[in-house]
Amino acid sequence: MAGGFGILANRTGGRFGAFLGVFTPSVLTILGVIMYLRFGWVVACAGLGGAIVIVVICCAIAFFTALSASAVATNSRFGTGGEYYMISRSLGLTIGGAIGIPLFLCYVPSITLYCFGLAEALSIFWPDAWGSPPLQWMAGGLIVLIIIVSGKSASLALRLQIPLMVLVGLSLMALTAGVFSGPLKSPQWVAPSVSPSLTETGGFWAILAVFFPAVTGFSAGIGMSGDLKDPQKAIPRGTLWAVSIGTLVYLAIPFLLAITGRVTVEQLATEPAVWTKIALFGGVLIYPGLWGAILSSAFGSALAGPRILQALAQDRLAPTFLARTSKTGQPTIATWVAGVIALSAVAMGSLNTVARMVTILFLTLYMSENLVATMENLVRNPSYRPTLRIHWSVSMLGVIGILVVMMLISVKISLCAIALEGCLWAYLRRKNLVTTWGDVWAGLWGSLSRFALRRLTQQVGDPRSWRPNILLFADQLEKRTGQLRMAAWFNQNRGILTVCDVIAGSPAENAEIVSDRSEKMAGILQREGIVAFSEVDVMEDFESGALNIVQANGIGAMRANTVAFGWPSRAEKLQSLLKIIRQLAGIGKASLIIHPTPPEGPQRFDRIDIWWRGKYNNGDLMLLLAYLLSVNPLWREAHINLRTIVTKDMIRPDIEQSLTALIEAVRIKATQDVIVLEEGKSVVETMQETSADADVVFLGLMPPEAGDEEEYANRLIEILEPLPTAVLVHNSGPFKGQLL
Repeated sequence: MAGGFGILANRTGGRFGAFLGVFTPSVLTILGVIMYLRFGWVVACAGLGGAIVIVVICCAIAFFTALSASAVATNSRFGTGGEYYMISRSLGLTIGGAIGIPLFLCYVPSITLYCFGLAEALSIFWPDAWGSPPLQWMAGGLIVLIIIVSGKSASLALRLQIPLMVLVGLSLMALTAGVFSGPLKSPQWVAPSVSPSLTETGGFWAILAVFFPAVTGFSAGIGMSGDLKDPQKAIPRGTLWAVSIGTLVYLAIPFLLAITGRVTVEQLATEPAVWTKIALFGGVLIYPGLWGAILSSAFGSALAGPRILQALAQDRLAPTFLARTSKTGQPTIATWVAGVIALSAVAMGSLNTVARMVTILFLTLYMSENLVATMENLVRNPSYRPTLRIHWSVSMLGVIGILVVMMLISVKISLCAIALEGCLWAYLRRKNLVTTWGDVWAGLWGSLSRFALRRLTQQVGDPRSWRPNILLFADQLEKRTGQLRMAAWFNQNRGILTVCDVIAGSPAENAEIVSDRSEKMAGILQREGIVAFSEVDVMEDFESGALNIVQANGIGAMRANTVAFGWPSRAEKLQSLLKIIRQLAGIGKASLIIHPTPPEGPQRFDRIDIWWRGKYNNGDLMLLLAYLLSVNPLWREAHINLRTIVTKDMIRPDIEQSLTALIEAVRIKATQDVIVLEEGKSVVETMQETSADADVVFLGLMPPEAGDEEEYANRLIEILEPLPTAVLVHNSGPFKGQLL
């Protein structure tokens, strides 16, 4: 099967060229058991026309996939694992594991498939007096023998390549000579009238499913890149030549079988060793070629399967003990595990049943290989520079063709195979696998991000496109987790949250501190379950440095539009913060000050107060932030109160009507509360008494004029001191004065 010789772990210093290292093992695996034992059955059941259509479909899928695999293979050097290595290093460990495990399950039943074929080929020598040959027992014995030999000597398959290929060539020559030296007849282009009880085809696609494993050996040389003199030239040359030769042979054989008069249609359909009745010298040349091809393929699968399991274990996707090797470098434990599974597959009972199962599993693998080539081309990673370039549409055509064929063969089995790989992907994704190499997803997300940023930039001036892209300044984040949670609640995964820790000093002197704090911040974000970017910046002056950070943050339309600060510990720092907010207003950035420490979760909150004055356009942003807060599950039961204070009772109805209309216009569930100021009480005292029990209070913020920072800071301290959590809001964003 595919890759049968291609993933031998031994490194031989680049000894092999395209012929011995790639072409020979690939073409030997292609021209195997299905060709000898099932081609007659295919022609009998489908007719010459149907057989050619089946060959063209299968070989086209193999050719497209060979092109895709060769292109990806020429872009990098591969290690142990063959196709698994290719997929995991392109699509990542999660998808690589989801494909690699079924890939291992492809190769192991392949051992059973070939041993069933060899058992059928040997059964012709079974004496009739002994009854029907015990094919399952014979296949089981052959599996044990092959596992023992392959577990001790991985080089045996390579040493046998040339003589085995000669035997296969002689058998094909004997078949051709036998056809043209005997009686000929007109071919039947449509399916002949053969008894269904003899053929048991199940239809055209069932016949294709049985035949398809015949073309799955084209990628046998891909994993041998480390053993090739020039992998970038040898792999595409050897692989594509093997597919081309295999296609020509497979197009010729059904023609030969359809025109020979040496056998009947019934004999083609029911006698596995029908070639021996057609070929020159009978079975003298056919049987050696058949046995050699089957043994070659069986040993290839017995070598490939365990090495995929070994590669999975090395990447910790399988138990690590399976990666252990013997003194001779063979993955002995993985080999015996593969042998046990292959023996279990014998219970399926027949060559055709095993072939159908292997077909579906291999089709999912080939679809992944084509998908890798498609994505590598589309995302345009600079690192993707294969020596063999193909257009992405070729690989995509392979993906679509394989998916269609899978569904036509068996919707049920195909969906089960896809579901199996989906479950494996979901399981591996939960393990948060970490790799030391890049994969195609980074390029994909980069390309999508670039496209999205360009589209967003076209609507950057539209207030309805506004999303909370928040930049939170939080030094010593471990002490400010409450403010972090509040910023995340405002963000609600609708925008981008960036957390910035600022260090005073010079960058050169604080390199180690920056690294330590970056690692600590990442740990805090993961522990809190908050999706955010984190950065540590070094600056000598906070006021000028903070402004530079804000202006440099983000890219395109995804720049920070809201800057959040924690409540400073000293009045002097608050004054400095007010100066920064005044400058941020000048560049169109909204500002938040969170005072002091927001309430802790996971208790639920039930009250949000917004003090509305209708000035400076801050109310727009306060309403929107309160709404975003109420979307969070912890705040879902919270009631939003839109409050304001009037000095005279006579104007209260007009203000109530105005606020009610405002609430309806912004489509936010809230209630209005107009409070008449009592005699002897100040506005500040009224606010403090009313909101004493609120979970969070929103207040508007007006940046003071230059020189008035100290007075304004003292006033804020007086207002906020008795209140629970409060958020001071200054809106200088794109929807300033425009209610959303």
